[in-house]
Amino acid sequence: MTATLRTRAVHAGRDDLTDLGVHAAPLDLSTTYPSRDSVEEAGRIDEFAATGSLSGLPVYGRLSNPTVERFEKALAELEGFEDAVAFATGMAAVSASLLAVVAQGKRHVVAVRPVYGCTDHMLTSGLLGTEVTWADPEDVASALRPDTGLVLLETPANPTLREVDVAEIVRAAGEVPVLVDNTFATPVLQRPGRHGARFVLHSATKFLGGHGDVMGGVVACSAEDAGMLRQIRFATGGVLHPLAGYMLLRGLSTLPLRVNAASATAAELVERLRGHANVSAVHYPGIGGPLIAFEVDGDPHALIGAVRLITPAVSLGSVDSLIQHPASISHRIVAEDDRHGAGVTDRLIRMSVGLEDVEDLWHDLDQALKAC
Repeated sequence: MTATLRTRAVHAGRDDLTDLGVHAAPLDLSTTYPSRDSVEEAGRIDEFAATGSLSGLPVYGRLSNPTVERFEKALAELEGFEDAVAFATGMAAVSASLLAVVAQGKRHVVAVRPVYGCTDHMLTSGLLGTEVTWADPEDVASALRPDTGLVLLETPANPTLREVDVAEIVRAAGEVPVLVDNTFATPVLQRPGRHGARFVLHSATKFLGGHGDVMGGVVACSAEDAGMLRQIRFATGGVLHPLAGYMLLRGLSTLPLRVNAASATAAELVERLRGHANVSAVHYPGIGGPLIAFEVDGDPHALIGAVRLITPAVSLGSVDSLIQHPASISHRIVAEDDRHGAGVTDRLIRMSVGLEDVEDLWHDLDQALKAC
């Protein structure tokens, strides 16, 4: 019998604990690992240099950490991949993915807007040596070039919640690998690898951690691709701290419960927002989820200033509900014309629904909407 995702979320990365005689996953804070056999240690370093993998004992915290590896193993299992590589932040994960493209001599990226504002900026600026062509989903195939190394998208997209058919993008991309940012959906709602995505990225800071108190990023992929990403992580130093790895592994255990509960509340709020006199449009993905986007008729800044229960803050995926004005915060770094072209209007509000009671959330939303 194959265990459900809910069961695997509890046990992934912890399957060996009974044999170890412990209940909670060990937290290894070591930065270095002693060895009396320097010849054997040299062999492990050679192995890492050649493949990006490391067998046997650890060597140094920038190469690997046992606690972080537990989180990586668990996330890979939930997403249905061989391996995963964790990073200090979501943007460190994006950066490593782009550097992997450059390292292979294919610096061109095709991307579908909207994406997270800092990802948009990273691609548009070319800071890492990449060149981007922004394309609508139906134009991905025609945007490909001989030097295209990656097709990148988010679905549901940040912050409009636009959905893209991953399987269609994979078909359009052909031999070019597809990276899907799955931060908003999580493996609870969709697993892009089942539709052919070669890389699945998360800002682990969001739903994977789930409590607004840990930062991280992670990319699920094949073992071979993981080797390349680990070599880049070693060279650039964007490692996930072991304590963060411990907290993210703990967060995964309640991920399905949190996402499903928040999604049910979000769906109810969506229906009420659609009937509100001060709301001109509501955006909600077909797969559901805890994220809502809506446009107000009045002043969006007044709404942000008027909430009392909902937390007015950037980010998402916490147990408490967060609300923000993307044009002012998460997507401020994106040029105004590009923002508007991607549907990020000046009246758009993004809300990440938490675990509060739906009636309490609605009361706060309703009074804030009336204030704008």
